[in-house]
Amino acid sequence: MTIAVLGLLAGCERHSHSEMYYLISNNLKLGYWQTAVEGFNQAVAEYHVQSKVTGPDTYDPQAELTALQQAIAAKPAGILISVADATMFQSEIDAGIDAGIPIITMDSDAPHSHRLYFIGTNNLQAGRLGGQQVVSKLPGGKGNVVFFSMPGQPNLDERFKGYQEVFADHPGIKTVEVVDIKGESTAAFDKTQQYMTLTGDKKIDAFICLEASAGKDVAAVVQNANAKDRLIVAMDVSPDTLNLIKSGVIAATIAQKPYTMGYIGLKALDQIHHDGPTTFRSDYSVDTFSPFPSFVDTGTAVVDKANVDLFMNSAAQAKK
Repeated sequence: MTIAVLGLLAGCERHSHSEMYYLISNNLKLGYWQTAVEGFNQAVAEYHVQSKVTGPDTYDPQAELTALQQAIAAKPAGILISVADATMFQSEIDAGIDAGIPIITMDSDAPHSHRLYFIGTNNLQAGRLGGQQVVSKLPGGKGNVVFFSMPGQPNLDERFKGYQEVFADHPGIKTVEVVDIKGESTAAFDKTQQYMTLTGDKKIDAFICLEASAGKDVAAVVQNANAKDRLIVAMDVSPDTLNLIKSGVIAATIAQKPYTMGYIGLKALDQIHHDGPTTFRSDYSVDTFSPFPSFVDTGTAVVDKANVDLFMNSAAQAKK
């Protein structure tokens, strides 16, 4: 018993209530980010450290950059950040690293910055998975498709690239437009209504959502029109998306693991704070003896009618 108590005390001594860790993102009102915050806060509770979740509730890169600047000025023990604009954020991330603050990107990367590494989805592979779904579900593997995205956001651009790699082998699939929804799913709703009026050679056969919020709005338009000949491939596993898959309105979605990103992100920052180097270099990505990985892949999966119940049950268990 004495050994056990000493071990527990040693664990407590490792962490201090004065340690502050930040999670910074855009669109914090989305269910996706609430799930990521749950994972982050679970690790915070296990380690008995302090945390702050900050950033805009909507898609606002400038507001997120301001949140990052304020976090760096506070000199925390570590920062976990999803990057809205890699170019805009690069110099500020570099400044934080130069100040000795561990910074790890999650969900959306800034690969040319000096961030220590990236935790999240292999977004190129996520796009490929989605592309394979479109090819397999469009009659004859042919048709006009429209994407809903926010061009310039690194993770979404990588997903789009993955789709295009798959479509390159299927010339019968034509990308008509990449709609910039600017963080507002209602923009996807309005644009889908316009596209539903097109017929003949201009008919849109598939709607592809590269981010979490647009799927339900696109599905609402298609469902209202009772257009069972339109394909929808969504992103992420919000309750709305899962219910729409179960009802057959959305054909498939690509699942990510935001809870895992937040959870292991906090633990990674804590380990670096306690055990990592006191100063950071800028060349870890090309250093074969680096103490850090370049990328931690938290995984992806295709969700369709065949396995949607598994994901719905998992979500229900997580709420207990």
